[in-house]
Amino acid sequence: MADIARLTQIIEPEAQALGFDLVRVKMMPSEAGDGTQALQIMAEDPATGQLVIEQCAALSRAVSAKIDALEEQGDVLIEGAYHLEVSSPGIDRPLTRDKDFADWAGHEAKISMAKGYEGQRNYRGSLKGIEGDMVTITDRKAGDVELPREQIHAAQLVLTDELIAATRPLDTTGAEEVQEDQQEKADD
Repeated sequence: MADIARLTQIIEPEAQALGFDLVRVKMMPSEAGDGTQALQIMAEDPATGQLVIEQCAALSRAVSAKIDALEEQGDVLIEGAYHLEVSSPGIDRPLTRDKDFADWAGHEAKISMAKGYEGQRNYRGSLKGIEGDMVTITDRKAGDVELPREQIHAAQLVLTDELIAATRPLDTTGAEEVQEDQQEKADD
């Protein structure tokens, strides 16, 4: 298994050099179903909270070059075959940093604890924010609950009309052409 902390230490400066904030680094099984792994990198432009395709491509090239250079020196960072996936966090983004829990307060979120906390493992409701190392959520069942940040296994925003209204796509130019191109290929 890859050392995510070490990969993050390598990837974060590459993202910062391009002016991006790193949101998450994660190894996961490839969707291809071929037994390979995917190194998933999520980053955002702090000005927009998103990345456009050109920004994803720039970060992918920078990270690939850095990992290749380290591997040429004999530093094996990831065992076995893998591919790189660089993306924007999306609307229903994961909440991975303290800043995320503060910035997205007021929106609906899902939080899964590493183990049951106060008799419950999963929480869903309005995110209230973070104070110190405690995240507060108004859970649909339990009401206001303070959760220790270090015990949170996963957290993400829930897609709602309010969230969509609060986040705007950066640029939809070309979206029509993509749909047309796909239709043309389907017609062939």
